Amino acid sequence: MLEKLFNYLSENKVEGFFISRPQNVRYVSKYTGDDSYLFITQDKKYFITDPRYTEQAGQECPDFIIVNWREQGKTLAEAVKLIIKNLKIKNFAFEADFVTYNIYEELSNKIDAQAIPWTGVIENFRSIKTDEEIRNLKVACQIADRAFSRIIKDIRVGVTEKELASKLSHYMVMEGSDTKPYGNILISGKRTSLLHGIPSNKVIDYGDFVLMDYGCGYNGYLSDMTRTVVVGKATAEQKEVYALEKEMHERATSLMTAGTPATDVYEASIEPIKNTKYFQYHYSGIGHGIGLFVHEIPFMGPRSNDILKENNVITIEPGIYIPNWGGVRIEDQVLITKEGNEILTSSTRELIEL
Repeated sequence: MLEKLFNYLSENKVEGFFISRPQNVRYVSKYTGDDSYLFITQDKKYFITDPRYTEQAGQECPDFIIVNWREQGKTLAEAVKLIIKNLKIKNFAFEADFVTYNIYEELSNKIDAQAIPWTGVIENFRSIKTDEEIRNLKVACQIADRAFSRIIKDIRVGVTEKELASKLSHYMVMEGSDTKPYGNILISGKRTSLLHGIPSNKVIDYGDFVLMDYGCGYNGYLSDMTRTVVVGKATAEQKEVYALEKEMHERATSLMTAGTPATDVYEASIEPIKNTKYFQYHYSGIGHGIGLFVHEIPFMGPRSNDILKENNVITIEPGIYIPNWGGVRIEDQVLITKEGNEILTSSTRELIEL
């Protein structure tokens, strides 16, 4: 990874790179804590943090020079400027889509070096997963699958969305996930039309769809899957919508191979609903890359310029969302391989009636 970054700096004639996005800091340094920044040059690697994390940084990043920014300057930007001054470099890049205006203003003023805005550099590196990253992602998906097999035993009339969401997070930790779960969606009934609905105190009723969009981390690498089940017997319309959604998912997945434009996958996903009343209720963002962050390059949709590559790991999640009725989403995590793809989440995609 560092060799790629060094080559990129050299090719672009940039002497240093200030990295502030937490996922990128972790990707480059392997550091697992908070309040962390990097300054990378061709021959120096600085890890910048505060006194709470210097010991952890020293243990996890032995090849980096650890800088306590509270000692080196009054502010983080002052500490970075000191590094730049001591190295006598004339330019440096920063993550323009993550640095705050205040830090940018401090870095740009009273310093004899050009500040160059970069976006997506490390994110592009991260979009192609290494063997180690793929192993971590597979384990995260296996944990999510095991949690699903446990949570469906708890879904019944009378429990609330919040109760179920809490149990789902608990099951993932008990099954081996990192202990910092990220936000999970567990909603029911008419609320399942909310693409990113927040679990509420709503009680599960007979006949409800229950939609679970959730995931966990393993060594920092994330899973993301969605399943929609019915409490009781499904109605004819619920079965119809679910069957269309399942076909959308299958058509999209069948096209997910290296070299395929994301737009082609989107077009395949909408084929089953093009001439139905449900077309107006689909959402065009049908998937995204995933790794250390839940939404990464590449993105799947009608306006995407991305082309699938070997060792991308991507979610595929077309959905149908009907206001004041409900919604259905099936989401899986897919590894793009030389031969085609491998679906990493294995929970059934058949309609479950509980």
